[in-house]
Amino acid sequence: MEFIDLAGLGGIGFVLVGVVINAVYLRSGLPLPTSGKGLDATTDSFDGIANALKRPSVLVPVTWLGLTLFAAGLLSVLWRGSPDQGAWALVGFAGVLLQNATFTCVEALRFGMATAARHGGGAMAGQWGMSNVLFGFNQVFLAMALLGFTVAGVSGGLVPVWQAWLGYVSAALLFLSSLAAPYNVEGGNRLGPAGLIGWLGWISWIVAYSVSLLLQ
Repeated sequence: MEFIDLAGLGGIGFVLVGVVINAVYLRSGLPLPTSGKGLDATTDSFDGIANALKRPSVLVPVTWLGLTLFAAGLLSVLWRGSPDQGAWALVGFAGVLLQNATFTCVEALRFGMATAARHGGGAMAGQWGMSNVLFGFNQVFLAMALLGFTVAGVSGGLVPVWQAWLGYVSAALLFLSSLAAPYNVEGGNRLGPAGLIGWLGWISWIVAYSVSLLLQ
């Protein structure tokens, strides 16, 4: 199998596994950042789902691997064009790497909060606030990936007009939502719907780009 095909499968796998993991998280009662829950309710929730977190989290590294393969495949294809095209592709690749690093911290903090909740909750406030802000700031890295790979893909003729608009609009919504990250510390975010719509656009954009890679 050529790497470009592996990259396409990696992108689709990232979306499928990521959606499944998030569905399991929601069903188990995991308090998501910007959910608006108070600290006491959040502490109770983490206390009750400490063990339930472990099973779906086993698959989380698979999503990061799939996304990295997807981004590397895009970079290898888009790097062949003009200097501007290559530079925008690097912006997109950097966004993917930064989102992986940031979300590693978010996932680790969830286990820290679960442990704190089971031992009196003394460290919950700081960890919950940090997780919320990290989650918000992470959206700018998704916006970078969308913007960089969309501009480069348009230049290389790999991205159709509808997908370009999807990428640009989703990037704008995610970037707008990321600006509110400092105000997310208590768990509420009035721009949350913009971030959610942007995230749905992000995963749809990945599927579309993955299909383009498989057809190369």
